[in-house]
Amino acid sequence: MSLKFALLGFLVEQPMTGYDLRKAMEASVGHFWTADQAQIYRTLSGLVDEGLVTVDVVEQETRPNRRVHRICPAGEDALDAWLASPLEPVPVREPFLMRTFFGGRLKVEAIEHLLTARIDEATQLVSLLSAIRQQQSTPTSLSMHLRIATLDNGIAHGQAEIDWAKTVLNGLGAWHGTDLT
Repeated sequence: MSLKFALLGFLVEQPMTGYDLRKAMEASVGHFWTADQAQIYRTLSGLVDEGLVTVDVVEQETRPNRRVHRICPAGEDALDAWLASPLEPVPVREPFLMRTFFGGRLKVEAIEHLLTARIDEATQLVSLLSAIRQQQSTPTSLSMHLRIATLDNGIAHGQAEIDWAKTVLNGLGAWHGTDLT
C-alpha cells in the first residue's frame, strides 16, 4: 500500500495540514501504518501534482501560514478504486523472527533476553491498544465499526505474539548449558 491512499483516506474525512495528518495517523492507524513527516509532505505534494488534492493557504499573524489539504473528486475516485481493488502480496521482513531463526548460535540466556524483550514490547502495545479500545463507544456507523475492528486486530496480534514467545521461552529449559546447536 502506498502512503498516498492512507492520506486520501484521512482527507476524505476532513481537510488537514501535513502536521494534522501525522497526528491523525499516530492516534489511529499508527499500530499498523507509520510515516514520518517528510514522507507525508512529499506524498501530499505528489497528490497535489496528480490533481487528487488541493491546498488552501491560511495566513496566520504570529505563526507560519497553514497549508490545508482538501481532497478533490478525483482523489475520492482514486481512493474508492484502491479500496475496491485486489490486494497485492506484501513481502514480509521480520528482523525479530530472523534473529530467532538463527538464534541457536547464541547462549540460551541471550535468546531468553531476546524473547523477554519481545514479550515486553508486545505487552506494551496490547496495553496501549486496549486502553484506546476501552475509550471507544458502541459503533454507530460502519466506519467506526471497522476502525474498532482494526484495534481488535492489533490487540489479537499482540496477544498472539506474547503467547507464542512465552511458549518458546518455556521450551528453552531443555537447552540450558549448551552454547551452540
